Amino acid sequence: MARNFFVGGNFKLNGSKQSIKEIVERLNNASMPENVEVVICPPAAYLDYTSSLVTKKQVSVGGQNTYFKAAGAFTGENSVEQLKDLNVKWVILGHSERRSYFHEDDKIVAEKTKFALDNGVSVILCIGETLEEKKAGITLKVVERQLDAVIAEVKDWTNVVIAYEPVWAIGSGLAATPEDAQDIHHSIRKYLASKLGDKVADETRILYGGSANGSNAVTFKDKADVDGFLVGGASLKPEFVDIINSRN
Repeated sequence: MARNFFVGGNFKLNGSKQSIKEIVERLNNASMPENVEVVICPPAAYLDYTSSLVTKKQVSVGGQNTYFKAAGAFTGENSVEQLKDLNVKWVILGHSERRSYFHEDDKIVAEKTKFALDNGVSVILCIGETLEEKKAGITLKVVERQLDAVIAEVKDWTNVVIAYEPVWAIGSGLAATPEDAQDIHHSIRKYLASKLGDKVADETRILYGGSANGSNAVTFKDKADVDGFLVGGASLKPEFVDIINSRN
């Protein structure tokens, strides 16, 4: 089946009102395909501002994190209800930086994912292996373990997009070859089929999230199981538009 091309932009802890205004204006004015879905994820402090600037119908706004409680004494956390109040439709969960720096394990990621979905926010679910795990030849074991935790909690995957992010490629300038990415994505889809059925596996978009940029994005064009990208640093630059248009 044809899955709509999806490009997420994770700004991480970067940006100012001025730089975000420039990024959004560039997207608003860009020519892009009708059937592409673009989600930009600025720091939480700029979510409302970013939402107010977006006019392009293919572009929506996402958060970089949210919690598994609706409200309460959870200093520094982001609430799903508050994201929705700002017209934020998506959230990135399970990013390797959250897993590594903030010690979020598979169970926490699964709880956050279930809570976001149950309360009406779609999820970009990140999975992926470290360099040590890649060298040990356990990439598939790692991503299957990460998926299993979410599969145990989430039955309806309609509003989930999976981002496979080889941790060793993020910010390193390294990237998996399109052939390597296709192999892993195909294995992930087969695993989803074995656990959730062919329909869910066929309909779930799987993004590549390891140092995609304006130069290499087009090389993934013909890979059947690469349904788009989760972009880090390049989402802050003009080349983000080239990534969005890389399927043209």
